[in-house]
Amino acid sequence: MQEKVKEPTTALYGNAPEDLEPHYQWDRHLPAWGTMGVDFELRVDFDRMRRYRLGRARQALENSECGALLLFDVNNIRYVSSTKIGEWERDKLARFALLARGMEPIVWDFGSAAVHHKLYSPWLLKEHCKAGLIGLRGTVPPAAGLMKRHAKEIAGILREAGVANMPVGVDIVEPPMLFELQNEGLKVLDGQQIMLEAREIKNVDEIALLNRAAAMVDGVYQQIYEELKPGVKESTIVANANRFLYEHGSDDVEAINAISGERCNPHPHNFTDRMIRPGDQAFFDVLQSYMGYRTCYYRTFNVGRATDAQRDAYKLCREWLDKAIELIKPGVSTDKVASVWPKAQDFGFPDEFAAFGLQFGHGLGLNLHERPIVSRVVSMDYPMEIKEGMVFALETYCPAKDGYSAARIEEEIVVTNDGHRIISLFPAEDLPIANRY
Repeated sequence: MQEKVKEPTTALYGNAPEDLEPHYQWDRHLPAWGTMGVDFELRVDFDRMRRYRLGRARQALENSECGALLLFDVNNIRYVSSTKIGEWERDKLARFALLARGMEPIVWDFGSAAVHHKLYSPWLLKEHCKAGLIGLRGTVPPAAGLMKRHAKEIAGILREAGVANMPVGVDIVEPPMLFELQNEGLKVLDGQQIMLEAREIKNVDEIALLNRAAAMVDGVYQQIYEELKPGVKESTIVANANRFLYEHGSDDVEAINAISGERCNPHPHNFTDRMIRPGDQAFFDVLQSYMGYRTCYYRTFNVGRATDAQRDAYKLCREWLDKAIELIKPGVSTDKVASVWPKAQDFGFPDEFAAFGLQFGHGLGLNLHERPIVSRVVSMDYPMEIKEGMVFALETYCPAKDGYSAARIEEEIVVTNDGHRIISLFPAEDLPIANRY
């Protein structure tokens, strides 16, 4: 007789103390597993990661004044429910999930995706996989009543859970949906901060996925190094990088910055059809994800040769980055890290807002920007503590004295129990010169 699949229970999915154990093995090298599942070695334990993430979300909810979290941010939905239906839905506000105290997560998904979850997501209760629709960012008029219907449904669930008299934390929401929740008597608070608290500490499986994602970018930079020569367009390099990443398992190439020649200063944060020329300084950023876990990983090259001004800019950019990296360990606050970077006026910008994102640090996970944020704009007055298990990127930028070249370097860092490890491994200690003349 066929064995029945055991339905998940609260005790098994996110409340047991062992579910919050991150299982670090700092005495070993960080693995960069292949994409296949195999029987001969334990790679990423996705079931363990699902329990850990839900457990972290439950813990953060318990630490708050909210009785439930209503989530529209696809990163939060994935973190809590381990469901994903494709990058096309990232900006649609087409899906939502509810995590109430003492209850299993409920997911309202896009049409047939809800039926798919019942078949292929056994960690969710089948009756908690629902089809739903609120508005698709206003394209379905609020007057159609979908938002009112779901607000009533959610309020009823919260009453059943005994938490309707407590605030509900919402991350991002269409204003008409917010109004309907309030019309149901629900007090709405900021749920994004609760979820960012949950997501800031990664377990061993999340770190392995982040390391695998970084390894894919290592390969991209080897490819760029080999093809970076006069006559090649920025857009061609971007196209080839996209192909490499998708062929090696990326589920989303969010963006690839390709900046060369006179476009380097000031940094425009995009790519064009500009043709690479001899002597260009060029920098790139690869933002992509593997199993949802993202990279942000800059490298700078010169094409064929380099001037003294370009070399000096690279050396200074590297020094600023290394000073910051040396400080990274648990207990250090982000103001200490930001303090070793130059002020905006010191590298040609009128104020810190104009220079934001150039001397910068940000957490990495299911989103490109998680905790901690490191910047003179916020860190000097509102520092955050660096903790074991955080994964983040540090990036610096230095314009060259020639007025148009610039260097940009970024490293991805895992915070260990007593220091840190770098997982962005393409060589960047000295200025790489591709196809040297």
